[in-house]
Amino acid sequence: MRATVMYEAGDVRIENVPDANIIEPTDAVVRVTRACICGSDLWPYKTMEPSDNGRMMGHEAIGGVEAVGADVRNIKQGDLVVMPFAFSDGTCVFCHEGLQTSCVHGGFFGTVDVPGAQAEAVRVPQADGTLVVLPVGEDDSLMPSLLTLADVMGTGHHAAVTANVGPGKVAAVVGDGAVGLCGVIAAKRLGAEQVILLGRHPDRIALAREFGATDVVSERGEEAVERVRELTDGYGVHAVLECVGLEQSELTAIQIARPGGAVGRVGVPQDETMPASQQAFYNNISISGGPAPVRAYAEELLPDILEGRIEPGRVFDRVIGLDDVPDGYRAMNDREAIKVIVTP
Repeated sequence: MRATVMYEAGDVRIENVPDANIIEPTDAVVRVTRACICGSDLWPYKTMEPSDNGRMMGHEAIGGVEAVGADVRNIKQGDLVVMPFAFSDGTCVFCHEGLQTSCVHGGFFGTVDVPGAQAEAVRVPQADGTLVVLPVGEDDSLMPSLLTLADVMGTGHHAAVTANVGPGKVAAVVGDGAVGLCGVIAAKRLGAEQVILLGRHPDRIALAREFGATDVVSERGEEAVERVRELTDGYGVHAVLECVGLEQSELTAIQIARPGGAVGRVGVPQDETMPASQQAFYNNISISGGPAPVRAYAEELLPDILEGRIEPGRVFDRVIGLDDVPDGYRAMNDREAIKVIVTP
């Protein structure tokens, strides 16, 4: 089969690799009909050290189940499923607590050890606990929005949940990528009265406003902090959704939170230390978040997509075939595209 392999920063290739197949009795093999490129894929695209074997990329997919292992009970051949970016057994103590990204038998797709889904097919470990069956056809017009359940909509929702967004609160979203835009949807959906987007790209700002952003701050650094305070009577916001992961975005997130507020972090941190820890401490700011357990949120978010109440699939602004994936990485890295769908 053909798949996307990254060998070092900037070196993405489409190659023939061994077919995905059943290895463990809890596995399924999914024929990929939709995959996508994630903003987090751009970190190795910028920084990956040279590798002889490469890394099969991709952790978000929709597809048809082609085969299941002997111990798979809930997923059957022919099901159309969405594949969250982390696999999980659904039965361990952490899965029962809704934290599937810490599953004791789990892991992440698109790593050195677990091949990714920017490919014609993908092996899914722990299929029963991981895959979500979709009640629609393969060519349904909702496919882009349903694909966001694999990562970005669930991740934006996780940012809002861990930032304690609720009715009447003021929320700010740091970052105008696909996760940040889905964070706007999530904050609005959870009842935020005011949603401030910190972003500076006109196409993304326009989409954020359609998703429910009430205000936009395009400044950075101290100017951004001052502007947010102007918009909040000098107090700052109740809830901050940090959707980037850089030192500056984390610092801004803490600086714009009001005393007693909360920051939900879902941007993959690029530094070991967190800035402004003393400010967070003295202002009683709660800081939470991490890899989103999107499997825990799928059943909650799915009806809103099916019934058209939210349209997170609008974050996709380019559709490509597998051969064009290297250019898709370049386009996202160069900010020519927000998020790219791949149709193998």
